[in-house]
Amino acid sequence: MSGTPKWLLSLAVVATVILGIPSAAAAVTTEQKLALLSDFTQTSVTSYNAWNSARQNQGAWTDYQLNWSTDFCSASPDNPLGFDFKLSCWRHDFGYRNYKEMAQFEPNKSRIDSAFYEDLKRKCATYNVFVRPACYSLAWTYYNAVRVFGNTAVTKADIERAKQQVRPEHRHMLATS
Repeated sequence: MSGTPKWLLSLAVVATVILGIPSAAAAVTTEQKLALLSDFTQTSVTSYNAWNSARQNQGAWTDYQLNWSTDFCSASPDNPLGFDFKLSCWRHDFGYRNYKEMAQFEPNKSRIDSAFYEDLKRKCATYNVFVRPACYSLAWTYYNAVRVFGNTAVTKADIERAKQQVRPEHRHMLATS
């Protein structure tokens, strides 16, 4: 398969998504999985729709051993001010988790973050014109948060260590969890 042109692999992926054609090979190559991940993590609405279709029919993609797990918007609200960012956050998690598992995260992070921002803006466009500016502002904030901090993994232990660094007279300001 290493001699197969990328456009042919992409065409096969699109045919599989749109037509529901099962994969012919039982074993998926690394090249095929990376081509699929690329198709599912572009900034376009077509890419989003292909990913969402696959998300709704995950069983058809078992040969690819994709990581569909999500914590949605992590520590940020999934529905800030009532704007539903859950699916945008899920696709963002999908890109991060799968590319990390393939050891291809760094070269793809910027595109995954940009796709996240485009997904959020498309979601914002569905809201009433009077509340859209607030949604776009939140989308920009979420995008910049993942752009800057998205490659860092923060654990509960890290948070607890950070809390211990707060001066005792300011600890009352920390929210208890």
